[in-house]
Parts: sequence; C-alpha cells; structure tokens
Amino acid sequence: MADAAPDAFPPACAFPDGSRPPALRATLEKLTAGQPVTVVCLGDSVTGVYYHTGGRRAYPEMLELALRAACEQARVRVLNAGISGHKSADGLKRLQSDVLDHHPDLVTVMFGLNDLTALPLADFRANLTEIAQRCRAADAAVILCTPNSVIDTPGRPIPKLVEYCQAVQEVAAKQQIPVCDVYGAFETVRTRNPLAWRLLLSDEIHPNMDGHKLTAETLCRTITGRDVSLREVGPPQPLLPKMQAMVKAGRPVRVLAMEPLDLLVAPAIRAVLPAAVVEVQPWPTAGQTLAQIEAAAQRVRQAPPDLVVIAIPASVTPADQSPSEESIRTHSWILNWSLSFGRQEWDVVVVAPSVFSPDPTPAEQAADAFSRKMGHAQDLPVVARQPGDSSPPACILEAWFRTQCAFP
Repeated sequence: MADAAPDAFPPACAFPDGSRPPALRATLEKLTAGQPVTVVCLGDSVTGVYYHTGGRRAYPEMLELALRAACEQARVRVLNAGISGHKSADGLKRLQSDVLDHHPDLVTVMFGLNDLTALPLADFRANLTEIAQRCRAADAAVILCTPNSVIDTPGRPIPKLVEYCQAVQEVAAKQQIPVCDVYGAFETVRTRNPLAWRLLLSDEIHPNMDGHKLTAETLCRTITGRDVSLREVGPPQPLLPKMQAMVKAGRPVRVLAMEPLDLLVAPAIRAVLPAAVVEVQPWPTAGQTLAQIEAAAQRVRQAPPDLVVIAIPASVTPADQSPSEESIRTHSWILNWSLSFGRQEWDVVVVAPSVFSPDPTPAEQAADAFSRKMGHAQDLPVVARQPGDSSPPACILEAWFRTQCAFP
C-alpha cells in the first residue's frame, strides 16, 4: 500500500508546447506580489464537494492551500463551481452566474466524465471552446483540465475517456489555452504502482481526497510551475462540527456506533462534556462479513445521526500488502454510504483496529494500516493507538475526544 513517490507525477503542461502563456504569467505575478487573485473551478461532481472526499472540500479547496504553499505572499481565494451530473453544456449555461459574476482572474474547467456518456465529441469540443472564449472575453485566464482516469466500466470505457481527453488537448491547442493533464498525472501513478493508483479512487470514477490532492498539486504546478505536496494536510478543523453545534445548542447528540464502540463512545464524550446528552444506536458487526457491513451502511442516510463511529473489525479488514479489488471497493463504500451525498451533514469518525489491540499481530498491524489509509484518504478523522501506548480502548477514545476536538 505504498504511496506514489513524489517524482511519480509528470511535469505539468501549460501550453501544449510546454511554454508558459502570458495569462498564467500574469496570475503568477499577482500571486507572488500578494495581490488579490480569484480562481473559479468549473466542473461536475469530481470538482464539487461530495461524499467521495468526506463532504467538506475537494480539489478546488485543496488548490487554494497548494497555491498558498507555492507562493507565500498569495492572497488567493478559490471558488468551487462543481455540480454533480453536469456536462459541459450545463457548465456553459451557468457560466455567467457561477463563474464570470465572481470576476475571476483564472478559471479552471474540467468536464468529460459525464459528457462521454451522452454528448458527441463535436459538441463537447464546441462547448469547451465557447466556455474558454467567454472567459477570455471577460479578461479571465483559462486552464482546460483533462478528467482523472477511472476504473473501466461499460458506461465509461477507458478508450472512450481517452478520446475525450484528447478532445480537451485539441481544443487547448487550437485556442492556445493552457491545459492541465490530470488524466496523465493519474495514469503515471497507475503505471508505476497500480495499487497506489486504485487507492486514489473512492469509487469507479470519483477520486477520494488523496486523488483530489494529486489533482490540486498538478493544477498548482500548471499555474505556478512549482511543486508542492499536500500529503500531510489533515482533515479540516473542527473535526466534529455537527457534534459541536448540537452540544452548544443543548440538544442530544445521536450517535450510530459500530460495536463495540457503542458501549464506549457515550462515556468518552461525557468524560469531556459532563452535561452532554448522548443517545447511542449500536451498529452490529460481530460475525458480519464486509459485504454485510456495507449493506447496513446503505441505510445510514435514511435516518442520519449526528455522529457515525466506524470501527470495521480487523477480522474483515485486508491484512496483506495486496488487498483485493472487492475488499477495497467494499471498504470504500462503507465509508461512502456513511456520509451524506453532498456536503457533510453529520460527523463521521474512523476508529482503527489498533485501538482494540495493544499487542497486535503482523496481520492486525496490516489491517490497521489499511484502515487508517482508507480513513485519511476520505479526509476523515481517524482514532488510532499510538506506538507504545498500552491504554485500554476507552482511555484512547476519551483522550482523542479531549485533545483532538475543539469543543465550545
């Protein structure tokens, strides 16, 4: 489960011939001079904020962090204009209201994953061309982005996706627009380490937060010519915004917790907040297969709680260096189903198997590493046992609530 090495990513391409266009030079000058810069990212569900990245941010929000890291003086805001299911034609219809009305200095455009299911290539090219021309007419620089690579499915076959990526490149060349080859960045990872590439995806087409960090890093390199790493960026603070709001309002906190956390979470919360009212619903996992746990996860959205505590047992968590596709997919969807579809409406916490194993076997260590990897990749807080800590699970959980959460 090794991460891709930093040098696994190809150089970002600005102009198709590799040169840096004047519009991007102007943006970089403003960034480095500390002048205000507004970037708007236009796209579909891969651009928008949805379950596959934890529901609190996506690559546009990470791009802002990357640009600030690349240019210390940057005064930049990046606005997210991604909407699930949208195609290039939809982006064109809402271009004025969602993009140009913000008077952006730079617009990034990423469509294709939905277009290839219904829109002819000629129409796709025409829409991208008009979007780019209208942005430039409004004095905004434009970057066209190829979409990320995907798992091959009948609905989105890879050869057809490649054709739409080529169409992006063709429009960029004809219009002399810089292009950011996100597809190429993902494919470089896949070529060097197929497992690392697979672990960038939350489902067949959507990247998880690790994948969005790669997209943001690639875009940042296209804009600035500078490499940054977002690998160590953790989940956004506060870690439990919904729980905080409920406690502050004096309302009961409804918790759905996988066994055996259902017996530990309420005492841990009350140890930190004695006045908190905690109502816990157990999520049975004993004797359950990973597929059965996923089936139960599909019901979370039907009656959402305020906090979901996920503790997938080590016995059904992959415990080797080459987990199967089915185990990755199922584990991912347990996390996906535990989140709201769009922006996060309730809190989700992952408790790694190490919390229950003070002296883990090699298999338990591998299961713990996989669990933590999947939780962090979804931009979720992860509770794990620290090396050398032999505390009982209840103490680890209480310590986490006490030290990691900014309660009022």
